[in-house]
Amino acid sequence: MTDDTTARVSEAIDALYRTESRRVFATLIRLLGDFDLAEEALSDAFRAALEQWPRDGLPANPRAWLVSAGRFKAIDGLRRRAKFAPIDDVADEVEAIADDAPAPWETEDIEDDRLRLVFTCCHPSLAPDAQVALTLREVCGPRD
Repeated sequence: MTDDTTARVSEAIDALYRTESRRVFATLIRLLGDFDLAEEALSDAFRAALEQWPRDGLPANPRAWLVSAGRFKAIDGLRRRAKFAPIDDVADEVEAIADDAPAPWETEDIEDDRLRLVFTCCHPSLAPDAQVALTLREVCGPRD
């Protein structure tokens, strides 16, 4: 792997983060059912991409790869935490995520996930300040 190849892959990942991270995040929220877990999974997925893609090349569908990697990273994290938590609580959570979630490469669901996330951000059980902050974060995307 050359420095030129690594630089090109890093630029591609950076561009992908700017254009697709909110979609990946919305899908991870749907699959994992938890904002914090989805955010951690998103970060782990991009970290894995930075490690693997320069070596293996860009996948055919990078967004699906990121969703899948994020989901598997979250499941692995839950299993690691299970060693320190009561078995019943974590086992149920891991099973729900691993078994009931549809395949992450079903890209037709991704736009619906973003819309679902906007509605979730506006849920009446959230404080109005939190609704505004979450909605703006989703609509405007991450700060560069």
